[in-house]
Amino acid sequence: MKQPTRREFLAYTAAGAGAAALPRSVAAANRATNEVRVGVIGCGWRGGGLIKNFGGIDGVRVAALCDADRARVDEHAPSAPHAFQTTDLRRVLDRNDIDAVVVSTCNHWHCLAAIWALEAGKHVYVEKPLFHNLWEGRRLVEAVDRHKKICQVGTQQRSDPMQTEIKRFLHEESALGAPRHVRVSRFGVRGPIGKRSEPLTLPGSVDFDLWCGPAEKQPIYRDELHYDWHWDWNTGSGEMGNWSVHIVDDVRNNVFQDRGGLPTRVVATGGRYVWNDAGDTPNLQLAVLETGSIPVSIAVCNLPAKPGSKERPDRDGPGSGYVVQCDGGRFEGRRGAGVAFDDKGKKIREFAGSGGMPEHAENFIAAVRSGDASALNAPAQVGFDSTAWCDLANIATRTATESAPGSALADQAFVQEELHAMRSVLNNFGLKKEADAFRLSAPLEFDSGSDKFVGEGADPANGYLKNEGRGPYRIA
Repeated sequence: MKQPTRREFLAYTAAGAGAAALPRSVAAANRATNEVRVGVIGCGWRGGGLIKNFGGIDGVRVAALCDADRARVDEHAPSAPHAFQTTDLRRVLDRNDIDAVVVSTCNHWHCLAAIWALEAGKHVYVEKPLFHNLWEGRRLVEAVDRHKKICQVGTQQRSDPMQTEIKRFLHEESALGAPRHVRVSRFGVRGPIGKRSEPLTLPGSVDFDLWCGPAEKQPIYRDELHYDWHWDWNTGSGEMGNWSVHIVDDVRNNVFQDRGGLPTRVVATGGRYVWNDAGDTPNLQLAVLETGSIPVSIAVCNLPAKPGSKERPDRDGPGSGYVVQCDGGRFEGRRGAGVAFDDKGKKIREFAGSGGMPEHAENFIAAVRSGDASALNAPAQVGFDSTAWCDLANIATRTATESAPGSALADQAFVQEELHAMRSVLNNFGLKKEADAFRLSAPLEFDSGSDKFVGEGADPANGYLKNEGRGPYRIA
């Protein structure tokens, strides 16, 4: 039986079939009391945290729970005992008593769920990364502008008051002088995800067609359906699109002050090493971005320091954070903390923060109540740009060649230091051949006016910029 499109589904339910929406008078009464009723779409680990974050705000009620795995809805039902429950997000979007939705699904659902919600007249809080491919991200930004709704991206560190102090220190006070370059690091151990000879048998609680949604409906050969989808290009974006987005967003906020847009050139390399598992995203990766002002490197490592260790490799600076090298010293930032050193290595200032939650959720709700999108700390366009930096890095990695020539972007001293650090990880595992082949790609040039790569190597890279979806799960 052909599944309905979202428009067909809405027309069907509006005619009185299926689950009936509450009267519009109920929604009007909610507005009159200034209560904001939220539906949470995606009840995994992150969704569970967001249920608590939003449910803890005065005047906010978690009024709907949705996940393609019914067991996850049941798991979180005690946190919202009177919430409407479903496995189909379209049933949430059809309800008149829902003012806003929180999209905390797998990455491949973020944009389509958010766009459908905007079309249904809902405000949207959508988790990072904003998109799974750049084309759909651009369509989401356009939908926000078209429907005039509030849309916040879940890069919660934007709402940490500490960030304002850091920007004042780096820019107004210029306490460390001009920035020379920025190093982003995400070093955190993640073990193998298994490699089955036969596809994973899914529990009866999972609607696998809905779970896949706009992604290809492929058998699962890892050991777990949930969370480890991050390490499958079909549904995830690797660690570059997972944790690194948070750190890149901090850099764009605190160092670039959201100026400059998208990178113009990128070089990268990486691969999946040591673990012979079903994952296909890199667990060791390095990218360098030309931004038009300050060069930025992004280093990702999910391998331990050596065989048998549970510790990450040593890192100069935070394992998950960034280092801004300036003329007069350096600044090291991470979630909830920062520290500045002068050019002799003496600590001159420390910063302490909250990490951004629950402030980020509160910022979204305040904007919903006021109707003022300009009050958002992480609007869709900002989330698009931060996600795009990481997406371009991933694309450059996926199209890299082992024998790429050097370039001015790759030959910078700090980049060579990063390459040495990454090769050292491979050498610790006895992978000398792989370490020697760990070289940065030839530069890819990106034209943000057309949202396309141009020049040498553009054709294969452009093939990763767009995925229109599957069956009824498409952006109209």
